[in-house]
Amino acid sequence: MQPKRSIAISPTLRARQRRETAAGYLFIGPWLLSFLAFTLVPFIISFVLSFMDYNMLSDPKFVGLSNYIKLFTGDKLFRTSLGVTFQFVFIAIPLRLAFALLVALILNRESRMVPVYRVVYYLPSILGGSVAVSVMWRYCFSKTGVLNTALNAIGIASNISWISNKDTAIWSLILLFIWQFGSPMLIFLSGLKQIPKSYYEAAECDGAGPVRRFFQITLPLLTPIIFFNLVMQMIGGFMVFSQAMIITDGGPMNKTLVYALYLYRQSFAYYKMGYGCAMAWVLMVIIGFFTLLVFRSSSAWVFYENEIK
Repeated sequence: MQPKRSIAISPTLRARQRRETAAGYLFIGPWLLSFLAFTLVPFIISFVLSFMDYNMLSDPKFVGLSNYIKLFTGDKLFRTSLGVTFQFVFIAIPLRLAFALLVALILNRESRMVPVYRVVYYLPSILGGSVAVSVMWRYCFSKTGVLNTALNAIGIASNISWISNKDTAIWSLILLFIWQFGSPMLIFLSGLKQIPKSYYEAAECDGAGPVRRFFQITLPLLTPIIFFNLVMQMIGGFMVFSQAMIITDGGPMNKTLVYALYLYRQSFAYYKMGYGCAMAWVLMVIIGFFTLLVFRSSSAWVFYENEIK
């Protein structure tokens, strides 16, 4: 065998490669700096502070696993907030995805007004997280709000404050979350546009009705989109915060004390930043666990076009 000969690179080519490399680093520089300053460094600091007793006014003091031990053994509100968050996620996420899919199916039609409808239906997703909308929502579900006025107008006597009642307060937050269905709806609509019309035409020739076509064609081919929406919405559901803070402030009787709101109180209201960092890391583990669970289960219910026979 003849020895491999090394390929000589001319100085001009080397200079060109160095300029291209420098240009590449120049373009990714702003993102890299922002990632280091606002993501990686705070990520590391929060992990270190989760083992500290730190009130933001004095030097942090190392306490080992005390914050985590207190979370799981001595903090009843931690378990309460976790239960409220699980209730919110397991009810609001399926309803939001189902409603988004229903609206996407309605808008997946040929009509001149469909673009206008898409904008109208997407507006709540843009406005729903704002303080103004949350304040408006609080008044709508108050004792003298729009909901009670509408119920009284149709003959149903109602004078309760829906956000102050321990049995209905969480539902006001769930309804607001469902109302913000625009983002998953557009993703579903994009997925529906990718399904070949020939599949439906062939199914119609075989005598399949709308319901059968939905369950045998539309739903299986949409499972990758459902999978994506489920993961993204689940992560957002676990981190819901502003709506609960503005509309109910965790009340009544901590029935809407979601995890992120309790984390905020511990960190910035009670000045227990080390304890709040420990809560944040527990939340990250919980989100990671459920995300991994969805990924592991996807092989049983997510189908791709080349896998459907």
